Amino acid sequence: MRLPGWFAERAAPAPQETELRVSTLELFFDLVFVFTVTQLTGLLVDGLQDGRPLEGALQVLLVFGVIWWMYAGYAWLTNAVPPTRPARRVLILLGMAGFMIVALSIPAVFDGDGLAFAIGYLLLVVVHAGLYLQGTSAITRVLPFNLGGTALVGVAALVPTPYTYLLWAAAVILLWGSPYYIGQKGFNLRAGHIVERHGLLVIVVLGESIVALGIGAKGLHIGLALGVTAVLGLALAACLWWLYFGGDDETRAEHALEGAEPVRRTRLILGAYFYAHIPMLLGIVAVSAGVKKAIGHPTDPLKLSAALALAVGFALFVAGGAWFRRVLGMSGNGPRVWGALVALATVAPGLWSALAQLTALTALAIVVIVVERRSNAAVAPVH
Repeated sequence: MRLPGWFAERAAPAPQETELRVSTLELFFDLVFVFTVTQLTGLLVDGLQDGRPLEGALQVLLVFGVIWWMYAGYAWLTNAVPPTRPARRVLILLGMAGFMIVALSIPAVFDGDGLAFAIGYLLLVVVHAGLYLQGTSAITRVLPFNLGGTALVGVAALVPTPYTYLLWAAAVILLWGSPYYIGQKGFNLRAGHIVERHGLLVIVVLGESIVALGIGAKGLHIGLALGVTAVLGLALAACLWWLYFGGDDETRAEHALEGAEPVRRTRLILGAYFYAHIPMLLGIVAVSAGVKKAIGHPTDPLKLSAALALAVGFALFVAGGAWFRRVLGMSGNGPRVWGALVALATVAPGLWSALAQLTALTALAIVVIVVERRSNAAVAPVH
């Protein structure tokens, strides 16, 4: 394949020990992705308000599934082809335009804007494949699956329910299952960049839960109950931060990835940073939606759907964290497993008071953090 002169320089294979930092352009890209997460939170909140929480949750799962695949694809892309040249930067910005179209179409993606979503997604796919060709021809094995998923989403915009949901589900299955058929050869990833990129993403997405506090409290009088609820919402977000960043998991993850040969490293990254991060990010979306509902009437009972959003969101996050750690060979995941199970019991106090459920979840998160920290200290080697 003959590439234009301005685009023809191929990315030289960098030694795995070469340090690659996350660029500011990648962080800029992530801000657009996080806007899509904000839109997903709104989609879930609309489902809670309209009395169709299950349908809203299904829509969030399907849309997130398709979006997350391409976000991960761009994280791998910039790992293999760093955006150091003007032409590459322009193309990454073009990909951001595709993500913006996708994000703007989310509120009505199942009600008239599905075709706009598919067009934005097609732009993402084409830019991704074109840039990745500079690093490896292995991307040609991925492109048919990406185009197939895009086609399914586009056709879904033209058919009535329930076929719309069936086609979206088929797209998610096609994309998520494609690594089984594609294989992992040809995708040599540098560990430090992957760990740093996803850590920064989690930080920015956690910021969405803080934004949800502000939106939920807009126009309300700041009384004692609202102030306490806001502080508890912030404390819960801080606990989620602590569970991800408070220990040495990032360092251990990087060491585990660096110690693996290239194909196994790619498999570990798929397991830990693609699949295991799905429940964590969906958990933040659900918690944000629940907090947004709780902040408006903190002393009133929550609807069952909103109480479930808070409880299940927290459970998803900690269970995803346990999955992530297990994939990378980290022990001591018991506190997170039972923490996920106990979180479901906080629905009961939520049906009495939103403030009570936030208090219970925050207390549970603190207990999980303390028990896990003591457990890790007990098994740490003595020097």
